[in-house]
Amino acid sequence: MHEGSRTANLLGAAALALSDVVVAEATRAASTSTSGAAALTVLSTDPGLSVTELGRRVGLSQSAAARMVDGLEKQGLVRKEASWGAWVRLRLSDLGVQTARTLLAGRSHVLRQALNRLDDSEREQLGQLLGKVLTGLYQQPGDAERICRLCDRCVCVRDGATCPVGQADRGHRASHEHDHG
Repeated sequence: MHEGSRTANLLGAAALALSDVVVAEATRAASTSTSGAAALTVLSTDPGLSVTELGRRVGLSQSAAARMVDGLEKQGLVRKEASWGAWVRLRLSDLGVQTARTLLAGRSHVLRQALNRLDDSEREQLGQLLGKVLTGLYQQPGDAERICRLCDRCVCVRDGATCPVGQADRGHRASHEHDHG
């Protein structure tokens, strides 16, 4: 029992410490808020989202997302494109694309540094264990976007790998369709 509590406590401390350095690096690289950095990351792999959908993915209300997008637009990072009706699609500007790349490179650097004390075998084992932890954190549709809002999504699927959060999302959707189909 004690070892499980200790492991949970260590995980909590590591998660918080990593979150602190990742968020600090992301906001430094993007010269914006945490949600602004997440928005740039999301739009880098999923352009054309509405303000409302982008807000949902980064954990903001529609009004807060609109204010964030206005700020990103003023910085020259995001541009709005008319869609149908009153809908607006969001896309990164060239500066936004470069900023997102810089942000993800900085994020990758601080995370790789955190793993420096592990050898290749330990990093592989930790990757497998983290996949299980992330799968357990996934609860419902929409969690994948929230959990991975600052992820370099291309990394998780490189060389035929499967993102554990994406897999959990697909599994949940498939079982939901099966139950209701």
